[in-house]
Amino acid sequence: MIIIVGATGTIGHALLDRFVQSGTPVRALSREPEKLAVRLGKRVGNLEQSKIEVAAMDASDPQSMRCAFAGGSQLFLALSNSPQQVEWETSIIRVAKEMGIKHIVKVSSPVYERSAPVEVARWHHEIENALYKSGLAYTILRPYAFMQNLLQQASLVKTTNMFFGSMGNAACNFIDCRDIADVAAQVLTSKEWVGQVYTLTGSEVFSYPEIANKLTSLLERSIRYINLSSAQHRIDLIERGHMPPWLANHVVEIQAMSVALPERPTTAVKQILGREARTLDAFLQQYVEHFR
Repeated sequence: MIIIVGATGTIGHALLDRFVQSGTPVRALSREPEKLAVRLGKRVGNLEQSKIEVAAMDASDPQSMRCAFAGGSQLFLALSNSPQQVEWETSIIRVAKEMGIKHIVKVSSPVYERSAPVEVARWHHEIENALYKSGLAYTILRPYAFMQNLLQQASLVKTTNMFFGSMGNAACNFIDCRDIADVAAQVLTSKEWVGQVYTLTGSEVFSYPEIANKLTSLLERSIRYINLSSAQHRIDLIERGHMPPWLANHVVEIQAMSVALPERPTTAVKQILGREARTLDAFLQQYVEHFR
């Protein structure tokens, strides 16, 4: 049995779609299992007749994890980033080992050095170390920026024909979350990838001005990227974007890192899936109505 922790997230949701299609038995976990069951029921028709189980789990409650992990052999771990990340994910690893889980596939951060000036990356580094020390089999997936996160700019593009950042002209790796899910499904159903660490990207890099040009062509109106200083960007994310300060800091730190360390695509997606990663052009074409 494969256990999915983070089943309601963007990657987890796409991963469940893969397992619904393949008929793979999985147990999807959520703090609000009723809502997840309703969503899955719309996807599969009759959830009770499918091979998808839905169960409750609270990462702050070890007993709920013991119940949720019982009978599982593998676990997919992709909690949303939060200040409780280290506490919750290390607790999940500890309870997973206690309950007989053999292999954990963890979604991590592409910047992992302890000295990295990205706080969330340091959290993931600490969690990875806990996983290594646990003695469990592991596969680490380190994806770069999600293409789906660009949809957070859609409302602003729609109403103002512009979007903001602090990337300058720096090139950024992007990856479609559906490719991350495809990779996760592959490594969860084959022993070939155990003990490996993969940095996941699309096959091309793009700057924000280049993305603005792509949107201009698709929407047939001028879309501008407005570059801010890191300090201005942080204030904008908190005041206009209503982000909590820790998350605004993370976004600004990630963009500063992209400026300082030029990003280059990897071939990990093709190596694992035998095909190229989805393209940013295809993603924007598919979701163009969100920006229109």
